[in-house]
Amino acid sequence: MSAKSIAVKLLARREHSVKEIRQKLAQREFDDSEIEQAIAELKQGGWISDERFTEAYIRMRQARGFGPVRIAIELRERGVDDALVDQYLDPGAPAWLESLREQYDKKYAAKPIADYNDKAKRIRFLQYRGFTLDAIHDVLDEM
Repeated sequence: MSAKSIAVKLLARREHSVKEIRQKLAQREFDDSEIEQAIAELKQGGWISDERFTEAYIRMRQARGFGPVRIAIELRERGVDDALVDQYLDPGAPAWLESLREQYDKKYAAKPIADYNDKAKRIRFLQYRGFTLDAIHDVLDEM
């Protein structure tokens, strides 16, 4: 099988970034020139797009309750350019605040904050999920 056909099979399952495809083809021991040729053909044919990958990845991770900070880090790890991350990921969008409220309600429901340690634990949880400290404080102040 050629590098291009393997890449097409991978892309048929889900969107991948260019970096991910490059890594997966390298793991299958294709030489660099064949990998670059396959990626160039895939880009030209519209099969692979970091823009499309970024949009899909953000939607998927947001649906799973992750915040913009964590998603941005994960996108950068997957080789997405900072400019693309900034273009598609707006941490100040109202949808993130709503997602933060949903995660807080899902985890803590109607339990009041018992003490300072409990509040700190909740803040750490929400930061781990990838929400900004300002947004976390806004939601906690509402509760």
